[in-house]
Amino acid sequence: MAEDNSYESMLCVKPEVHVYRIPPRASNRGYRAADWKLDEPAWSGRMKITAKGKMAFIKLEDKNTGELFAQAPVDQYPGSVVEAVTDSSRYFVIRIEDGNGRHAFIGLGFADRGDSFDFNVALQDHFKWVKQEGELAKMEASQTAAPKLDLSFKEGQTIKISLGNIKKKDAGGVKPRPVGGGLLPPPPGVKAGGVQLPPGGQPTVAAAQPNAATLLDFGSPTSATQPSSDLWGDFTSAGSNSNNDAVKPGWVQFS
Repeated sequence: MAEDNSYESMLCVKPEVHVYRIPPRASNRGYRAADWKLDEPAWSGRMKITAKGKMAFIKLEDKNTGELFAQAPVDQYPGSVVEAVTDSSRYFVIRIEDGNGRHAFIGLGFADRGDSFDFNVALQDHFKWVKQEGELAKMEASQTAAPKLDLSFKEGQTIKISLGNIKKKDAGGVKPRPVGGGLLPPPPGVKAGGVQLPPGGQPTVAAAQPNAATLLDFGSPTSATQPSSDLWGDFTSAGSNSNNDAVKPGWVQFS
């Protein structure tokens, strides 16, 4: 990703900070704010943290005119440019530069712990972003340098695919239905032409088997010996004969 070094972004603004003259470090244990004259700050004003590319800048300005008092370029955090004191979370030691190669260490203090927390988080977030951008650039560079995998077929190259044991379906795979002449199959437990035994085990008289030729002959006229297929015929004939009978004495006929 190309960096725009001409764009400067604002990371944090605090309207009131204090600057202190600090004595030389007495030991390697770090700076202590208790050694400073906290009730007599050397300067008070506004602080801004800006970012330009990978660099961050701590700027101390006059709160009324905006005139720059001091500036501290920060190339990494935590680092030697910004160092927290050992006895408080509201005070830091920063290294300022004048642009001509000269630098000095001053004490920076906040009146509220929330302001010092925002100062700390703004620097951490910026350099976390710088680290992620660096890792992303390395990943893109490694992907560009690596040879691309060519999976295309070369000229004249073929491929053979084995589909395993697949049974071919016969053209006449559909089994024809058995022609039963319109007869229903026997009930379960009864063999064709046999007799079903009752639960008691005693054989019963075999039922009269129908004549298959008669059942299949749908076009032949009904035999005179066969009963009529009209279920209401007897009632009709009975009704017709009753009209012809004479009325018996003692009965009233309603018409």
